[in-house]
Parts: sequence; C-alpha cells; structure tokens
Amino acid sequence: MRIALSQIVSGPRPERNLAVLREQAHRAAAAGARLIVFPEATMACFGTPPAPLAEPLDGPWATGVRQIAEDAGLVVVAGMFTPAPDGRVTNTLLATGPGVETSYDKIHLYDAFGYAESDSVAPGSRVVTFDLDGVRIGLATCYDVRFPELFRAHADAGARLSLLPASWGAGPGKREQWELLIRARALDATVWLAAVDQADPAATGTLAAEGADPTAPTGIGHSAVVGPDGTVRQRLGATPGLLVAEIDTEEVTAVRRTVSVLANRRLGRDVNAPARAARTPHPAHTGSARRARG
Repeated sequence: MRIALSQIVSGPRPERNLAVLREQAHRAAAAGARLIVFPEATMACFGTPPAPLAEPLDGPWATGVRQIAEDAGLVVVAGMFTPAPDGRVTNTLLATGPGVETSYDKIHLYDAFGYAESDSVAPGSRVVTFDLDGVRIGLATCYDVRFPELFRAHADAGARLSLLPASWGAGPGKREQWELLIRARALDATVWLAAVDQADPAATGTLAAEGADPTAPTGIGHSAVVGPDGTVRQRLGATPGLLVAEIDTEEVTAVRRTVSVLANRRLGRDVNAPARAARTPHPAHTGSARRARG
C-alpha cells in the first residue's frame, strides 16, 4: 500500500486549512497514494479556543473533507474538533474516502508539560480501526503514543498499520521523546506506524495567532514512517512536506514470526498459564475494538 503523510502548519481558520488539505490530497493522489494522513488539529491549530470552531461530523468542514477525498479518489485522515455533550469538544480524527467512513476521538488527553487539554476537550473511549484494500488500520492521536496498550489493541484487532496524527509540544528533549516513542510503539505492537506531526511553526516563521495560548502544542515536525521492527524507514524535517511511502504489510507477518511479543504476553498475575494468556485479550481490548472496526 502506498500512503502519504502531509506535514503542514495549520492556522486558526478552518477554511484556509481545508484549502491546504485539498492541494495536498491531490498531490498525494497524483503520486499514487491510496491514503493521505494529516496532523492532529488540521481543522484549526491549538492555541485558540476550539469550542467556537467545533462542528459535527456532518458539518461543513467534514463535508468538505469528504468531497476532497471523493474528488482525489483516496482516503483522507485528518484531525478536527467536534462538539461534546458537556460543552467541551472532542479531539477527533475523521477517516473518509472510497469505502471508508469512520472517526476516532482521542482517548488520552494532553494534561502534561504545563498544558491541560482536558479543560476544553472531552476524552474518547473507543478503539477504532478501519479496513482499506484488505489492510486493517488503527487510529491514535498524539499523546496516545505514550500508552502502548492502545497500539497493542490495534494489533489485537488485526491492524498491521497504525496512524498517529499529532501536534507535538515543543520543548527540551521533546523531539528525542517523539522519535523514541514512535519507534517503541511500532516495535512493541509489531505494526507499521505512520506518525504525522504538524510542521514546526518556528521553522517556517509562522506567527502565533493574537491571544493564542503560548503553552499550546503546535508541532515540531519530524513526521516518520516506522517499520514493524522499530526502524525508521522515511522521515521529514521540521518544515512542511509531503512524504510518500510504500507499506509492505507482509513484513508484519515476518516480524511477528521472529519476535512474537504479542503471542508471548503474560497478562495480569496469571504468569503460569501461557497458552491461555496468549489467547485471552486484555480487558481494554475487547468489545469496543471489535465494534469500532470499519
């Protein structure tokens, strides 16, 4: 499968970001990609209040993304904000295109490094996968990368590729953490991982919107495709770019045959029952993962 990673700098205006998405999707389609992945907060950058911008999944912005996916003939995954029942928003990934229509609400919220995403964002609760060309693909967002059980849930649901749109917070050591974590999640779930960050606004001279929260995570770039053995196969730098990569899903089979970390797991305290442990899913992986497929 050929996929594209679009590393962009989102601004505060959804309509302008949609125009960038359109141009990038058509570039990816021209390069033969079946799927293009945009960062978290593609709809509107962090740092401005998301509630006034949030729209439902049948609203104008998501409808515009669907039209772009249809026109370009590929699946688009992009971050947006949807209204939550309690007055906050959900940090949502929309996945849409030929044969695909689903969404994922970010489960693990970025209440770290002096930023409190949960002040304005409500957490999701479902593990979500979808199928494209016979390949199951899992969805995760940014801070989720610090929680390996989610990526193992993707693998348990049959995924061979996990997508990780992000708007990674800058700061000392944060690039090193990003690179370590995306490699670790690919390796410990033995999946391909496509990690798509916002480009670094500082590297492009992009100014923050007036009144924007200076602690908001606005991206550092360094998007990458990581193989199921944890090796980085392709990467971008800090500035905007479009990365097109080939994903060989049979490599997942080969790696899992060699390094059987999923089959060798010992869950809970029952370390003396290897046969049962190997086939018993973690409670967090049952039900919701199966229901959310597709």
